[in-house]
Amino acid sequence: MATTLPHRPNADLLEANYERWKKDPAALDGVWAAFFEGFELGNATSKNGAGQSNGAAKSSGVGGSVVAGDAQWQSRVDQLVYSYRSLGHLKAHTNPLSASAPDAPLLSLESLGFSAAELDRPASSALLDNARVFSLRELIARLEAIYCRHIGAEFAHIENPIVREWVREKFEAVAATLPVVPETQKQMLRQILSVESFEKFLHTRFVGQKRFSIEGGESLMVALHGILENCPQYKIEEIVMGMAHRGRLSVINDFLQKPVSVMFAQFSENYMPDTVAGDGDVKYHLGYKTKRQLPGGYEVSVRLASNPSHLEAVNPVVQGMTRARQHVRGDSVERSRVVAVLIHGDAAFAGQGVVAETLNMSQLEGYRTGGTIHLVVNNQIGFTTSPADARSSRYCTDVAKMISAPVFHVNGDDPISVRICTEIALEYRQKFKSDVILDIVCYRRHGHNEGDEPLFTQPVMYREISAHPTLGAIYRQDLLSRGVLSKEQASELDAEFSARYESAFAEVKEAEQNKNLTKYSHSNVVFQPPFSHAPAKTKISKATFDNVCKALTTIPSDFRMLPRLKKFFLEKRQQVWKEGQGYDWAFGEALAFGSLLAEGTPVRLSGQDCRRGTFSHRHAVLYDETNRERYTPLQHVAKKQGRFNVYNSLLSETAVLGFDYGYTLHFPELLCLWEAQFGDFCNGAQIIIDQFLAAGESKWQRPSGIVLLLPHGYEGQGPEHSSGRLERFLQLAAEDNIQVCNFTTPAQYFHALRRQMKREFRKPLVVMTLKSLLRAPECVSVETDFTEGSFQEILPGPLAGPAGKVTRVVFCSGKVYYDLLKHRDANKITDTALVRVEQLYPLHMDKIQEILKPFPKAKTFVWCQEEPQNMGAWSFIRNQLSDLVGKPLFYAGRDAASSPAVGAMSLHKIEQHALIEAAFALE
Repeated sequence: MATTLPHRPNADLLEANYERWKKDPAALDGVWAAFFEGFELGNATSKNGAGQSNGAAKSSGVGGSVVAGDAQWQSRVDQLVYSYRSLGHLKAHTNPLSASAPDAPLLSLESLGFSAAELDRPASSALLDNARVFSLRELIARLEAIYCRHIGAEFAHIENPIVREWVREKFEAVAATLPVVPETQKQMLRQILSVESFEKFLHTRFVGQKRFSIEGGESLMVALHGILENCPQYKIEEIVMGMAHRGRLSVINDFLQKPVSVMFAQFSENYMPDTVAGDGDVKYHLGYKTKRQLPGGYEVSVRLASNPSHLEAVNPVVQGMTRARQHVRGDSVERSRVVAVLIHGDAAFAGQGVVAETLNMSQLEGYRTGGTIHLVVNNQIGFTTSPADARSSRYCTDVAKMISAPVFHVNGDDPISVRICTEIALEYRQKFKSDVILDIVCYRRHGHNEGDEPLFTQPVMYREISAHPTLGAIYRQDLLSRGVLSKEQASELDAEFSARYESAFAEVKEAEQNKNLTKYSHSNVVFQPPFSHAPAKTKISKATFDNVCKALTTIPSDFRMLPRLKKFFLEKRQQVWKEGQGYDWAFGEALAFGSLLAEGTPVRLSGQDCRRGTFSHRHAVLYDETNRERYTPLQHVAKKQGRFNVYNSLLSETAVLGFDYGYTLHFPELLCLWEAQFGDFCNGAQIIIDQFLAAGESKWQRPSGIVLLLPHGYEGQGPEHSSGRLERFLQLAAEDNIQVCNFTTPAQYFHALRRQMKREFRKPLVVMTLKSLLRAPECVSVETDFTEGSFQEILPGPLAGPAGKVTRVVFCSGKVYYDLLKHRDANKITDTALVRVEQLYPLHMDKIQEILKPFPKAKTFVWCQEEPQNMGAWSFIRNQLSDLVGKPLFYAGRDAASSPAVGAMSLHKIEQHALIEAAFALE
């Protein structure tokens, strides 16, 4: 099979491959297929009478139009057009720091199969301009005007020919002429000068302070305003944005229109915000939201997500926020009224894996948002690292080709080209509901921050930058020379921005002298009531209980369920319901979901293989054994119920957890759960856990009620399948920021899930879920456990003797409780009480004291855990319990270790037996 398209195709080869392609398009590779698709389009044009020009062109075999009947010449001319369409970006002058366009050997006359002697020969192709006849020289000039000026368009990689042709037609229609009306051009100058003046003002008035300026990349503002100003045309109501710190202050000031006096006040060393209910964050990480009023009264909401310094980590969070906002606005079908915009750095876009993970989820059922507009502020450098050391691909955007996204590389010193590409990108997103990339090639005028000296590492580049005029100066002169702008108008713009910033600065200085900066504590944060141990009303009525059980144990009469699953899952549940006892973990979870759904609360569960469950325990979705049609019992709980969605995710932790976290920020009425396939795998999402879940409310006042389900427990399955890294969550726990739980009964899990939605505040809930106990006969609940009571943060175990004779209390959490109970009963130990800490944080100390009151003779207190001593809850809880009981605690557990668990089952059993015995023997 042919694998490449020759520069000078042999006519026989051309005809032979054409016949093969007509019989089976899949018989040839993508290059040949795209070539013949173009020919077919040309033939169709000619047959419709649209391809004639001065009678010189006529249809003749492969390739449509030919001149003078020379098929071989025609094939070369048609291939020339195709080559420029697929390779023209290599010759485009997209680098503003380069005086000329780069060399492109693949587009030389020789490489294309021509000689200089043929430049004046007539040339025509049905693939371009309706088969208009040019000289070869003119044809090449025409193609270079489209594909090799200040925009390098990549679309030949798009697999869908309909999409590819749309991009080609749209680009060719505007690329050579760049139709932007004069009034818009003047507005673009205002946008550039506004941020340019703002950055220069900060540079001179707040010397040495970090701001990560946009200087050199001011065309970003042209792109953002281009999206905003076209929102009415596409009926876009909301833009959800994410970006790192580069240019963030300018975006917030100019695009989101945060009062400039507030921004200046935040630069003051005496600024003390009084609207932060936590630790806060530096100004170039904070988010903001606003409503932009456009001419004619059209209103667009704009939200910028808060962001940590982990570049690109906010990408999946913004996707989740966008999907939530689409749900709130009733845009969950078309996904056209709420649009995501992500702003990237070039080094980060190429280097951060979460970029690829987020792109990968863009068209998945449970995660799609209708396409994202990606704006890359391409500074051609990382911190101090050049592209040659930062990526193995030609472009920083090459990773986007994995989803066939069109990519437009554009010279940042050409705002009109930036605007045109933005408008094409927006139309593409709205039409095809998929991602599109705008790579704005620019530069970074200062170092990584304003205190950094870039000459240390890039002396040549930064000498060029220091001599390079600003974009404002370049574009102002361009408009003046073309008569679009008068000198008077240019002067008025300078005076306007200078006066605006001077006035705001003077106002802030006066307030600072009067010690009244708190009036600038302007924020739009979300505050909520404080955490409370007060029980929530989570029990359900007998009627609700039975209705949910009925839904969970009923399938349609024509649904052919796998017999084995029907017997051991469905019929077993029917028997449990009938007897009113034996409700296991999965049944308890389903009862929590179903009862919330019946009350109108929507539920979303996502994660790797979570429909079935890693341990074949959940089966939230059933499959017909003959056709794999799905039936989801929880979608049939009540006529008017909340929506239940369960999604098997892509094999990613960071992106999926980030997405679901973002979803909870803007849809707090939803119970949203993310499940790790094994608890150990949550470390793949550690950035999201550390920077967003644990600290997001303190830093940004953004509460979340997300639930993390982390299968955890020591069953001899080795170091990768034992620990959900409980200790890490407890180390992150402070200021009532998260809830960390390790339940021992299905009913406890049931009440905790319902509690998430029944309180006035929202906190992330981290659950160390079960593995070996999922089907254990001792780990079950009875019907009254669900219809009575509430979640208990601390649970006493059953006593083996009189309370007054208890001399030892063993505290524990999770699965090890059952091993302790079994050992105590087997050895007829009557002087030891077991206390289960079901919620490790926030720790309910008053409840523990209450449980210990019946044991006045207790003198030995032990903490027992399965994890190594340097892991699990020991380091977190030892001092708290010691202070409570007034004496040191004994430790019963595995020795400190670098690995979470041993690999051999025999060693696991020895260790497990030893720690259980120690819990009853330590003195």
